[in-house]
Amino acid sequence: MKIIVTDEVASEGLALLKQDPRVEMDVRLGLSKEELLKAIGDYEVIITRSGTTVDRDVLDAGKKLKMVARAGVGIDNVDVEYASSRGVIVVNAPFGNTNSAAEHTMALLLSACRNVTVANASLKKGEWKRAPFTGVELKGKTAGVIGLGKVGGRVATRLKAFECEVLACDPYIAAKRAHDLGVKLVTHDEIYKNCDIITVHTPLNDETMGMIGDREFGLMKSGVIILNVARGGVIGEAPLLANLKSGKIALAAVDVWSEEPPKTDLLKELISQDKLVVTPHLGANTFEAQVNVAVDVSKEVLNYLDEQPLENAVNIPRFDLALMDQMRPFLNLMSTMCDFGIQLVDTNISKVSFSFFGSIAHYDCTPITVCGLAALLNKVVEQDVNMVNASLIAEQMGIAVEESKSTQTDAFSNLITLVLEGEGGKRRLISGTLFEGIPRIVRLRDYTMDFTPEEHMLLMHYADRPGMIGKIGTIMGQHEINIASMNLGRSEKKGEAMVILSIDSAVPPVVVEEIKKATEATFIKALHMPTAKCNRCRSCGN
Repeated sequence: MKIIVTDEVASEGLALLKQDPRVEMDVRLGLSKEELLKAIGDYEVIITRSGTTVDRDVLDAGKKLKMVARAGVGIDNVDVEYASSRGVIVVNAPFGNTNSAAEHTMALLLSACRNVTVANASLKKGEWKRAPFTGVELKGKTAGVIGLGKVGGRVATRLKAFECEVLACDPYIAAKRAHDLGVKLVTHDEIYKNCDIITVHTPLNDETMGMIGDREFGLMKSGVIILNVARGGVIGEAPLLANLKSGKIALAAVDVWSEEPPKTDLLKELISQDKLVVTPHLGANTFEAQVNVAVDVSKEVLNYLDEQPLENAVNIPRFDLALMDQMRPFLNLMSTMCDFGIQLVDTNISKVSFSFFGSIAHYDCTPITVCGLAALLNKVVEQDVNMVNASLIAEQMGIAVEESKSTQTDAFSNLITLVLEGEGGKRRLISGTLFEGIPRIVRLRDYTMDFTPEEHMLLMHYADRPGMIGKIGTIMGQHEINIASMNLGRSEKKGEAMVILSIDSAVPPVVVEEIKKATEATFIKALHMPTAKCNRCRSCGN
């Protein structure tokens, strides 16, 4: 896999990739847009920070591109929607710099409240002044945290340690998280009206762009303290300047800007304000954070190479991280079932149904469904299909996709059923479960079965009568094909039988035809499943 690194990324993280013999990595910093467009076509992965914009032009030029890895939290420099349409995975490192950003927020807040920057400059000039730099304490203040995610939650905890009353606003956070943090969830307007300190910790998107503007500043107390250590543009910079000048805002601290580096007259005037403490986007700039995010994205690239679930992909449905180890075997089971089932279909698929029974139905099964859909479509379309674009491609092909769940199940603690429907009402049903983490097929159509999928198998239907197994074994022996195991399902005595053979090598078409004639099989299919070779080692994580 060829990887290009276009921004400064900690070498400790990249070392994970450099030591992998499958990886060929080029570090090419400071490329112009034209140079990047010319180079990107040779690479499958691009690793960036905030200095590289991965837009439509770059994604179109990256004909081989499989992944954009952003070594940091924000992804506003990546066109995620267009990347998804092209099946390009976008991963980031949402946790590597959370502590760094939270600590920087507190550093800026304390610097502003205690006049650290101006007092430092005064003393270095040889002055000894104290009265002009009288500060304010955090104890007893009401602080408002907008965005109670990983960074916002840490900031809230630290504000409480300084004996602030903390209010928070985040429509996507459960009340339990606020309760666990010891903060009160309120509306945006309640934050603006009641808080002495307001700090934002949200991503930059259509919903948050200019979120705090003239109206919001109008609701605030006189003498409020404002901080933005999230994304430039979340707080309107023109209204911020106006309210600093008027004195409505007593103190402010900003680390991020709508234009980086700032060049406009507006930003230059804003930065020059005495009551504003500024830094050049240093929220994630600690040695620890830079190593953490580099390690995190490098691990995601290796997960992709190893065909393991990605923990920090922003455009793939994924499990809660706490459930990842528990759910990984079910992803493997679904891929195995789909690989098996698609080989039994000889018409165009019109509908795919995924059903989950038992304990697994208590959880969000969407990642498993999308994993299965990608595995199916990869067998029937020419373009690369993955969990990023599987649903979009299915929609474009007119394939209906359904998912259902029930906590009730008869024989198994967990059961997944896949139903493939095609033209003319043709229908294929496969049910599977896990035995000690290993995939097992336990139902085909209306036949009860029990087998572990292997790399080479032979499936057939025929009228059940004496001597059939002997005929199959004789023909296999004549062609030196060893049968490893056999599983038989019957609808009734001397009715139709379904046989699945696991064999040590592929069955040539001429042998398949010979067995079909000898048994008068109504259906016979040689199956090849390379992924089944790793079922046992995947189940234990090796």
